[in-house]
Amino acid sequence: MLRATLSSAAFALCAAALLITGCSTAPPTKEQRESVDYGPRPDNYEQIVRDYLRNRLTDPTTALVEFKAGPTQLYQRDTVVRDLQFGWAVCVLTNDKNTRGAYDGYRTGVYFIRNGKVVAANGGPGDSPLGAGFARDQCKTLGYEVPY
Repeated sequence: MLRATLSSAAFALCAAALLITGCSTAPPTKEQRESVDYGPRPDNYEQIVRDYLRNRLTDPTTALVEFKAGPTQLYQRDTVVRDLQFGWAVCVLTNDKNTRGAYDGYRTGVYFIRNGKVVAANGGPGDSPLGAGFARDQCKTLGYEVPY
């Protein structure tokens, strides 16, 4: 009986670890990274991200959007909940108003841009806590340490 309880506990611990890491797989190979065409660095990355956020914010006209790092070439690992993505990554903090008109607090987001549009996002408005965790880690990779 004790052995079954320990096995169940070990399984639960492993499952929790997988959820926390997003069931991350191996990073892309050097050949995969070198074969990707990121395209030119987007000079208008701020406008691209703002356009992407416009339909995802409660009040886009008063939302506070702070660009903290990027754009930098970065890849998103393939996980159970996120596909492998390459792009020019931008770390952004967004503070949107809620339906009562009060600011909700800053949310961290990382937006991957390719060919003039956002092709993938982690964190930011409407994403899960798992996506927010990815965004915090990616912001750190981009050179911005999220203070919270």
